[in-house]
Amino acid sequence: MKTVVIKDLMVPLSEYATVKEDATLQEVATALKAAQARFRGPYPHRAVLVLDDQDDVVGKVGLIDILRALEPKYDQLVQPSTRLHTGFTRQFLKSLMGHYQLWQQPLGNICRIAAGRKIKNFMVTPSEGEFVDENATLDEAIHQLVMGHHQSVLVLSQKKIVGILRLTDVFETLSNVLVQCPRES
Repeated sequence: MKTVVIKDLMVPLSEYATVKEDATLQEVATALKAAQARFRGPYPHRAVLVLDDQDDVVGKVGLIDILRALEPKYDQLVQPSTRLHTGFTRQFLKSLMGHYQLWQQPLGNICRIAAGRKIKNFMVTPSEGEFVDENATLDEAIHQLVMGHHQSVLVLSQKKIVGILRLTDVFETLSNVLVQCPRES
């Protein structure tokens, strides 16, 4: 396999869903749906990048973050910028729902909740391990994705974010190679 450079796989920032940090959850969902409709690749966007007043990326909101924001009581359990990778049992998870009275409000309140939640209160601020240089090789990015359990990493050019490398695009590239490998007998 020839050396693959990140800038050849990334989605440019101009093609990705973005919102300002004062946007509401409803505006985030609208921006994501619009970006998914415009994007021409095989996999729709699954996150929204959050921009400050200077249009610099200051956060990211994925599908799990959006769902979590619809139940404000999750804020009692987990800090908004924290990602959990757990192996909790179903019984334990169900007990948390009961103890904290999660999802007691019917989803009929979804519009009110979405209009009232500001993205800056639940966005995830990217950590140092979520950035990769545009000239880095694919193996370096794969290592970051695997070790950080990331769905994407932000791509830098001269310390400025210029795009996003999504796990789905990395997997698509690798699976195209894997299916062409000779079968061992």
